[in-house]
Amino acid sequence: MLRTLAVENYRSLYSIVMPLNRLTVVTGANGVGKSNLYGALRLLVSAANGQVVSALAKEGGLPNVMWAGPANVSRAMERQEVEIQGGPRKGPARVRLGFSGDEFGYLIELGLPIPQHSAFNLDPVIKRECIFHGTAYRAASTLVDRKGPVLRRRIGRKWDVVATDLPVHDSLFDYAGDSTTVPEVFRLRETLKQWRFYADFRTDASAPARKSITATRTPVLHHDGRDLAAALQTIIEVGDAKALADCIDDAFPGSTLDIADKGSGHLLAGLRQPGLLRVLTSSEWSDGTLRYILLVAALLTPRPPPLMVLNEPETSLHPDLIAPLARLIARASAQSQVWVISHSNALVRRLESSEESGNHVLEKSIGRTQVAGLRDLDCPPWRWT
Repeated sequence: MLRTLAVENYRSLYSIVMPLNRLTVVTGANGVGKSNLYGALRLLVSAANGQVVSALAKEGGLPNVMWAGPANVSRAMERQEVEIQGGPRKGPARVRLGFSGDEFGYLIELGLPIPQHSAFNLDPVIKRECIFHGTAYRAASTLVDRKGPVLRRRIGRKWDVVATDLPVHDSLFDYAGDSTTVPEVFRLRETLKQWRFYADFRTDASAPARKSITATRTPVLHHDGRDLAAALQTIIEVGDAKALADCIDDAFPGSTLDIADKGSGHLLAGLRQPGLLRVLTSSEWSDGTLRYILLVAALLTPRPPPLMVLNEPETSLHPDLIAPLARLIARASAQSQVWVISHSNALVRRLESSEESGNHVLEKSIGRTQVAGLRDLDCPPWRWT
């Protein structure tokens, strides 16, 4: 389980260290930085997939994602007694991302390359990566350390140089993921790749989830929901079919799922509802009904991930579906660590009642995202160096 997320110099996240629970709920007004937290988590996974540089390029390059405000904010600036103004930057300009968990912690620092004659001078380079044991980085607890092109692995009290020529645009996960040579990298990479993000469900009339899908076992719902019918049928056959039926009945009393074989090895999801003489196929469902059932398929997966992140799951849902959704999320948090970003006060209140939940309200001060009420002494321990 993850215990801490730390981000520095990424968009509005000038410096934030956030404690994580089994069920973490993040809320706040529009524009306070919730999407930036979500983006930081996605970037950590991009590092494991070897795509962190290209992911930042899609955001406009490192200069566009770095903190745009002053490095130091005086009390007079906070009280708005003087204008916001910057001074000379101390130290190199870098975006830093990291987390710590029960087993491993990881941090990565990205900076700008040395200027040269190239069309790719805005591509960030990886200045440092580190895998450590414990709640925060310490030199004594470091297991794998990468600085520039040099990668070292600790063996006992000594360091073994694994590589001296790592490309500065590639993560250590690309070049040191062997399960025998550097097992810590391999295990952490496989863990990060299992993280799941659901924020892009389509529910419009031509959404992929409304169409039939090839009948193949699907223990993990695609992030856009395109394989909904196959994912639901997989839960019925190899997952918790009773939990699936209970969640459908909880939201739509008396209703049952009907996964029809449309011939030629294709499946189509349908819903039997009281008083109707035929099944309503997914092409006829309301946006809210489709979205709720997509969330059911994602959260009742027969292959629970280490971490599942839901961005505004309440979108398009009728208020009557908020309580069933909260119960569904709470059920899923027994199998996976769950992070929920939400605008719904009703959903947040219901999730707060869970014993293992942690609720964080974000706010902005002088352009910086902060966790309301989280003082320095309340933050988890964290060090970058």
